[in-house]
Order: sequence, then C-alpha cells, then structure tokens
Amino acid sequence: MDWSARALRHELGYQAMKVLLAGARVVPLPTLRAFGAAAARLLIPLFPSEIAKARAHLVLAFPERDERWREETLAACRRHLGVLVGEVAWLWSARPAQVLERTQFVGFEHLTSALAAGTGVVLATGHVGNWEWLNLSLGAAGIPISAAAREIYDPRLDQVSQRLRGRFGGETVLRGENAGKRLLQALYDGRCVGLLIDQDIDAPGAFVEFFGHPAWTPTGAAFMALRAGSPAITAFAVRLPNGSMRVTVKPVALTSTGDTVPDSAASTAAITAEIEQAIRTQPAQWVWMHHRWRRQPAAGEKVWSVPPVPPADAGASLR
Repeated sequence: MDWSARALRHELGYQAMKVLLAGARVVPLPTLRAFGAAAARLLIPLFPSEIAKARAHLVLAFPERDERWREETLAACRRHLGVLVGEVAWLWSARPAQVLERTQFVGFEHLTSALAAGTGVVLATGHVGNWEWLNLSLGAAGIPISAAAREIYDPRLDQVSQRLRGRFGGETVLRGENAGKRLLQALYDGRCVGLLIDQDIDAPGAFVEFFGHPAWTPTGAAFMALRAGSPAITAFAVRLPNGSMRVTVKPVALTSTGDTVPDSAASTAAITAEIEQAIRTQPAQWVWMHHRWRRQPAAGEKVWSVPPVPPADAGASLR
C-alpha cells in the first residue's frame, strides 16, 4: 500500500488511540495520567519547531520572567499535554459519578441561575486546563451543552470526539454553514452553548489585546449572546496538585449599546481578559505552541481591550 507521510501519521494516530481507549477501561486515572506524561516526554521532543514556537510565545507573554522560569513552565506544559491525553482516555469510559467526585465546582450557581432564566447561556472558554473535562463534568452535573467544534482531519477521530462529548447528553455542532443557526437555536431551547475562542482561526472576529499584544479572536460567542439576549459566562477546568479538577464559572458583563459589531468586539475583549487571567493563574496548562499572534492589525486598525478599573467618578469605556 502506498502511504504518504501524512496518511501514515493519521493511521498510526488512530490505531494508537484505539489501543489507548481500550486499555483505559481497566486502568485507573493516576496510571493513565502517568502514562500520558511519560509519552509526552518521549514524543514532544520530536517536534522541535513546536517547542521553539511555545518558547517564543512564553517570551512574548511573560517578558518580565527569567529564562529559567519559562523553561520550567515549558517543561510543565509538555507534561500537562500528556496528562491531558490520559485524562481524556479515562473520560471515555468514566461514569458521571466518577467524574463528579473528582471535580470541584466554584461559581456553579452562576450557570444554573442563568439557565433558569430560560434564555440559554453562552459559555466562552479556552484551551486552558482540560476543556474536555469541563464539557463532561458539566454534562454529568445535568447541564445541557451544545459545544461548537472544528471537524477533525480524520473522520474516524472526529466520530470518536463527538461520541466523547455526547456521553452525558451533550451535542457537538461542527463549524460550517448552518452552525450559527444551530447554536442560536440551542440558546432559544434553553441550552448552554460552549465555544473555545482563544485561537486565531478563520472566523469573523476582531483584534483584541491578549497578554499585551493584538490577537485575532472570534467574536461569535459574544455575538450570539447579544443576539439571543443570553447571559455569558466563562468556565475553565484546571488540574489541582491533589489530582482533582476545579471548574470555575464566572459571569461576564457584555457591552450592549445596540451596535452589534462594536458590541461584539468589546464583549470579546472582556471575555479574552478572563481567559488571560485563567492562563496567568495556571500558565503551564495552556497550549503555548498555538500561533496565537500570527495575524497582526494593519496600521490604524482598531485593537479592543479592557481598560484598567477607573476611579469612582470616571466613566468606563473601551479603547
């Protein structure tokens, strides 16, 4: 059989995933985490360009930190990515009660009260901690979730991913022509709509400040919340030293003047500020190899940001 290098990688990846998921049914979570960390230690050095990219991004985001701190963070990030794979394998067969007993919720009432209003809720998050754990832990807690996602290059892997997210009643809405309508309908149906907005993708967006630098950011989450009249929250599932996961939910104040495009951009800046804060709290638990700042604004193009908290007698505005 004539294999291209890419096709061979895809096939090896799929077969490795099948073995991992099959074995995960009888292997405890700590062992899966340790296995993932060991695999990452062996495999990630095979991708020096990705390591170099992550190192450059840490310099960009944390110029005040010394090289030793950045190298330690980079090493911890590599381990995190391996542990994350082990956790996802465990989630494939874990029961809802098992997920919940390993999850600490903070601010969960913000989500339940928002859903109780009947207008749905937009959950904006990023690739901080374990976003798949976030999705399934909320599903295990009875939250109806419709998650937006990109289609994976291999249809077999895409099917597995959708089955994982749908284990506890969630649904995946793949990006495409009708995705916006489906997500809006989910809001009208009173569901929680989840979107990852911390990557530079080809989607309607705006340049917002992220770690002090302009970054092209999708505005779809804010747009849908404003369009449907739904509240917006951020939520992140980060790993604690004791091995449990802490899911933190926080409401986000949206800008609503009636002018959709600037309102969506301003609200996206507010959401992005929350994502940045979550990363600053757990810098090793983010995907530093993603080329987050690959596009930059043209001369004079607006960059949206959240200003410092003003004095009590001063008005607040976005620049």
